[in-house]
Amino acid sequence: MKLLDRLEYKFGRKALRNLMLYVVIGMAIVFVSDFILYPQIGVTLSELFVFDRSLIFSGQIWRVLTFIFLPPDSSMIFILFALYFYWMVGSALESAWGAFRFDVYYLVGMLGTILGGLLTGSATNVYLNLSLFFAFAVLFPNYEVRLFFFIPIQVKWLALLDAILFVIGFIFSDWGGRVSMLVSILNFFLFFWRDFVDLFRNWNRKRQFNRDFRR
Repeated sequence: MKLLDRLEYKFGRKALRNLMLYVVIGMAIVFVSDFILYPQIGVTLSELFVFDRSLIFSGQIWRVLTFIFLPPDSSMIFILFALYFYWMVGSALESAWGAFRFDVYYLVGMLGTILGGLLTGSATNVYLNLSLFFAFAVLFPNYEVRLFFFIPIQVKWLALLDAILFVIGFIFSDWGGRVSMLVSILNFFLFFWRDFVDLFRNWNRKRQFNRDFRR
């Protein structure tokens, strides 16, 4: 992270603060617009924001960026919880890292998603948002959330479930889908690869200790 340290020293003051707040506000605007527009004219703002390689190459270049504002497919009740959760996760990461590092993390994830979309033809912000949740779970593993509004559960277990589902999706996807999934969470691996190395080393030492102890 020495490169990131140098970049932060040079450009840290220019970092965009409260980035996730702007993303969540954008999602809320799209959701409300869809709710209003579709019954009236049968068209949604989401349709104009979806990442579609063929439409991008035909001139609709805004789709390269607007996909980040697509809200999750959810009901009016659960969308409030989802958007609050996105904001909470992003704000916690920005508080822990600082605005510059969080912006870089989000930007790398966004660029990875765009790259995946250009390779496969389409992209979604699902894995980009998942990369935020994975980072949050690493930094705050014991943070409790209320599943279905009343079941307390620590985020590390939710992250583990998401990781399992991610692996299953990776296994059953074609190669284009696998590449798209991996590059979309590239930011997570870039930021936390040292943690994985340390975890493997500690596991290996523990295994070696147990092996020697049994002897």
